[in-house]
Amino acid sequence: MDKSPPSSIRLSVSIVLHNSALEMLDRVLRSLQRSSEVAHAAACVDRVQVEVLDNSSDPGFRQRAGAAISAWPRSDCFRVAYRDLPENRGFGAGHNVAIQQSESDYHLVLNPDAELAEDALRVGLSRLHEDPGIVLLSPRARGEDGTQEFLCKRYPSFLVLLLRSYAPSFMRRLFRRRLDLYEMRDLCSGSREADILLASGCFMLARTAALQAVGGFSDRYFLYFEDFDLSIRLGSQGRLVFNPAIQIVHHGGYAANKGIQHVKYFIRSGITFFRQHGWRWV
Repeated sequence: MDKSPPSSIRLSVSIVLHNSALEMLDRVLRSLQRSSEVAHAAACVDRVQVEVLDNSSDPGFRQRAGAAISAWPRSDCFRVAYRDLPENRGFGAGHNVAIQQSESDYHLVLNPDAELAEDALRVGLSRLHEDPGIVLLSPRARGEDGTQEFLCKRYPSFLVLLLRSYAPSFMRRLFRRRLDLYEMRDLCSGSREADILLASGCFMLARTAALQAVGGFSDRYFLYFEDFDLSIRLGSQGRLVFNPAIQIVHHGGYAANKGIQHVKYFIRSGITFFRQHGWRWV
């Protein structure tokens, strides 16, 4: 039986900006284009349509971002479009603009600070075609220093989130085993696929129909935990899988390192998540 993807496969990609570094966005788009070309050459995708959705409030930034995207060269298989959103309704709402209108087979939710390996899309799209039971793939990520970041998670507890976000290093060392378990280091350190419960929104390669079936991201979340909530709801559509052969470099950071407003968003969204899906304290 022929397992190769049909050549008519369409991939849509959404990237949400909020005063994001345009130099980094350029690197991400270049990596996305290279990965798209590799996937296209392998007949894994026919067209890749990228939407850059801008939640920024600074008119000067919007002008620079729009000009940069407008100058992006088009090809038969790869196109980038810029859209400035009339109001900032949050990370998930920005992605929903693209998800709800997409007519693609697969959709990639991507951060403007996540660079793709050249074969990331080839590997991911081939895997989704091979196994119709998989609705979402999460990659192996490493930071700028080459250290693996563990994006996939088990269900969080209040204690674990408190330790990860605000505890001093000696406290985190005391609870290292529990933190490692939450980060699925036992299953996501090796070279094998693993079924997961929660995926990170910095890179979600999913079936568009599944995303649309669950309504995309929830508008209950402005920032943080919207990816966890979406992951749980996508679980009703099929399997969520960590695939270490899909590789990215993630240049992001934690909420505690981004200022008091991000801490407030994190706490508010965490409470919303636990109220919706159930509290777990320790």
